[in-house]
Amino acid sequence: MTRRCLTLPLLVITAVVVAVLARYPVAADPAGGALQSGLGVETSDAPLDGQEGRPLALERFRPRSMLKVPETDIRRAMFPVVDVHTHPQIRLGKPGENSDDTARATSEAVDEFVRLMDEQNIAVCVSLDGGLGAKLEDHRRLLWTKHRERFVIFANIDFKGRGEQTKPESWDCNRPEFVERTVEQLRAAQASGVSGLKFFKEFGLGVRNADGSLAAIDDAKWDPIWRVCGQLKLVVLIHTADPLAFFEPIDATNERWEELRRHPDWSFHGPQWPTHEQLLAAFLRVVKKHRETTFIAAHVANLPEDLATVGGWLDAHPNLNVEIAARIAELGRQPVTARKFFVKYADRILFGTDGPRSAERLKLHWRFLETQDEYFPYAESPFPPQGFWRIYGVGLPDDVLRKVYYENAVRSIPGVAERWRRVAETK
Repeated sequence: MTRRCLTLPLLVITAVVVAVLARYPVAADPAGGALQSGLGVETSDAPLDGQEGRPLALERFRPRSMLKVPETDIRRAMFPVVDVHTHPQIRLGKPGENSDDTARATSEAVDEFVRLMDEQNIAVCVSLDGGLGAKLEDHRRLLWTKHRERFVIFANIDFKGRGEQTKPESWDCNRPEFVERTVEQLRAAQASGVSGLKFFKEFGLGVRNADGSLAAIDDAKWDPIWRVCGQLKLVVLIHTADPLAFFEPIDATNERWEELRRHPDWSFHGPQWPTHEQLLAAFLRVVKKHRETTFIAAHVANLPEDLATVGGWLDAHPNLNVEIAARIAELGRQPVTARKFFVKYADRILFGTDGPRSAERLKLHWRFLETQDEYFPYAESPFPPQGFWRIYGVGLPDDVLRKVYYENAVRSIPGVAERWRRVAETK
């Protein structure tokens, strides 16, 4: 074939490519890096901004609702609140001089938060950052030197101690005396005024046996810890698993895709992890075995997507309660089901925020619980932190609201009743 014969087909192909590129504009790779066209050809212009017919990157999606519905301006909680889920050490803390230093809250930051509590009608907060031993002493000084009447404290167990991060065999939890020593520390903590014990999600997803396998939540070796909590009336508030979507593949069907794209390390999908169902089943076996111990399942037991199942657990286990911290996004998109759940289990649900939170975030909690407002944000951030939806208020009756806001905490958590009464009397 001659060179002349080759030239015509090449010209035709070039014309077709140009036409296709004009039909499918160039777009930025949403994961960053080189720009790509609709054919996957790398280029350098036309961002995914949704303008002039171009595709829109999900991270740039900022819809403005056209709805015109009544909005209730709730400035503070209707009744004096007990927030059973706060982290003043973690959320009010500032990193030290070294990047690996633990953030430490200052007394000034605590003072400022107490002023916010007064403004928002929060009578008492439960700090879940207590630690044990020297850490507990530091935390008691931080909160109780000036504000003992406003905070109760839950202890935490340090499973790793001074062990090396990558060598589970060196962690404290794998030493023969660990459980016995922890029990004695809990006895001392309770004697010093501590009200409970908080387990973070690492218990089930991070604490490992000496051989590197994940330690089971219901391993019998932990039984003395659950048992002594029951004996001492230390309430156990436990974060088991994580949101259901975090255990699903990060793909086009995951409703939290955008969040997981920003935080891929939050995903627990894969054979290296226990399933969501397995983790919660192990937790429930502990609850059933230790009926003398009071448990509060954090974040609506990390199953707010299935309130019927959570209700079944509450029916089966009289020593189990739930709190709602960081889950109004899930509850508020199912207002009819959520309201029925609140009313039916009014004696078993406690209020929590996973705070300290800003005034803006707190007001959204009051609006969710106290009004029947429609289609409003669940967070003050410009981009939704948990999913592409808005929420609806459940408008709880006053008697249910009192139970959720404070009566259940006053009844079930040692140290709350006297603090709440002192603060409420001054309101």
